[in-house]
Amino acid sequence: MEKEVLLKKLGERIRDIRKEKGITQVQLAHVIGKDQQSIQRLEGGNVNPSLYYLHQIATGLDVSLEVICRDI
Repeated sequence: MEKEVLLKKLGERIRDIRKEKGITQVQLAHVIGKDQQSIQRLEGGNVNPSLYYLHQIATGLDVSLEVICRDI
C-alpha cells in the first residue's frame, strides 16, 4: 500500500472514531496538548504520525492503538 493511501485511511479512521465519540477536533487537541490544525492535518492524511503521537490520540479518544489501526 502506498504511503499516501495508508495515511489517508489512518486519518479517516481517527476522524470516524472521534465523531463516534462526539468529540470535536478542538476538544481532542486540547486533551492531548496540540492545536486544532494538527488534528485537522492528521485526519486529512497530511501527517505521518509518530508512534507517540498515535498513542496520544488513542489516549485522548479513550481507545487502544489496536482500535485505531484496525481495518487500515
